[in-house]
Amino acid sequence: MEPVKRVFLGSIATETNTFSPLRTDLQDFKDSFYAAPGQHPETPTLCSAIYPIARARAAAYGWQLVEGTATWAEPGGIVNQDTWVHLRDQLLSELRAAMPVDIVLLGLHGAMVAQDCIDCEGELLAAVRTVVGPNVIVGATFDPHSHLSAKRVENIDLITVFKEFPHTDFVEVAEALIDLAHRTATGQIAPEISTFDCRMIEVLPTSRNPMRGFIDRIKAQEGKNDILSISVIHGFMAGDVPDLGTRIIVVTDNARRQGDNLARRLGMELFGLRGTTRPEFLNPQEAIDRAASTARQPVVIADIWDNPGGGVPGDSTIILRDLMARNARNTALASIWDPIAVRTCISAGVGAELRLRFGAKMSANGGEPIDADVTVRNVVRNASQSFGTSVVPLGDSVWIDVGGIDVILNTVRSQVFNPDIFANLGIDPTTKTLLVVKSTNHFHDAFSRISDEILYAAVDGPYPNDPATNDYKHLTRAIWPRVENPHDASTE
Repeated sequence: MEPVKRVFLGSIATETNTFSPLRTDLQDFKDSFYAAPGQHPETPTLCSAIYPIARARAAAYGWQLVEGTATWAEPGGIVNQDTWVHLRDQLLSELRAAMPVDIVLLGLHGAMVAQDCIDCEGELLAAVRTVVGPNVIVGATFDPHSHLSAKRVENIDLITVFKEFPHTDFVEVAEALIDLAHRTATGQIAPEISTFDCRMIEVLPTSRNPMRGFIDRIKAQEGKNDILSISVIHGFMAGDVPDLGTRIIVVTDNARRQGDNLARRLGMELFGLRGTTRPEFLNPQEAIDRAASTARQPVVIADIWDNPGGGVPGDSTIILRDLMARNARNTALASIWDPIAVRTCISAGVGAELRLRFGAKMSANGGEPIDADVTVRNVVRNASQSFGTSVVPLGDSVWIDVGGIDVILNTVRSQVFNPDIFANLGIDPTTKTLLVVKSTNHFHDAFSRISDEILYAAVDGPYPNDPATNDYKHLTRAIWPRVENPHDASTE
């Protein structure tokens, strides 16, 4: 019988848009998700699914779990340095108190940047390795919209990354990490990590080809010929860091050379798909025109660059103004982040009619605030929506009617994941002609179940969406599309 293994769990996660006008502090983590040791819910969350999965498998694997704090902040701007130091040192203190341990498993995002730390996850993993020494197994899950630094790879034994975009597989990825950690601890495998720098940055949705086929092909190779795991780091173009860009990760069973070769082959194959992976991006007028011309309803328009999941405020009024100018009817929009307007509507009460200014408060890139007569249709305290089996907070929220258009205003920023964001406020999305959602692609899985017509509207301004011209200060490597052929030796 195998001896009991002590396993420490921890999670610190957010995605930092270094161009965002927002800043992120401890309250943002507490507003989104904060679970003290032992308080993680049974339902999984995007970056801390390792907690419920480890609990479910602990008895079978002979694991004694020691749970540290798990926390997540909605993507935003640069993290306050004191907040980062507090969260980092809190996790390390919990780890020291748990020693000795055999395994450390972390739920990370991979794109956190603090005021004085450009590679938060690398700094954390290096500190964890210093605490536990070279022989303890250290593993982590990552979001693909992250940055893979050498410091991270040097200090970790196992990495698994969400393969799907939208990230519908975050539970499966946690399961894979926990299974690999168990097999490593029992001597069944000896993992080796290989990586390849694709030298590109692109939007890579797996809800459509060619990425759908690419992901299916790499999944088919896992578990064969000493290949334990294959992952794709898409990169996060709104993060100005030295390691920005797409990477391939191959974890093999003591087969480093094979892993290196496979990572390079897959990386160059993925590089060959550059420029072909995005869906058709329309301007708002084109999207609204096309929506009006189709008989299939509801039509969904995604406002892809005013997506709070990319770290922007999510308070743009640009598409809503276009809809108001056209006297749109039977239309609903989710959501506009405006805590002040929400508070005013709550004070006014359900059924109240009032003149309200809302939206476009955080920057010059979100259009102009809307001043309009509105009716408060509903108020929901601590509203939420679903993302798979996880619950995503929206904070106190209101449904207002502005010129016949239903608009959701919320107090805790969140991109749109599920049609229940409408239903939970009292709006039946299936009865609408047009639904407008602020999200790049995470909405797609759930909304494709109620709509056959999904359009992507690109509004320049809120998000740094052109990596060819983004004003990167820390990126010095040659990557596409800033360089046409970055793999040419002359571009080194």
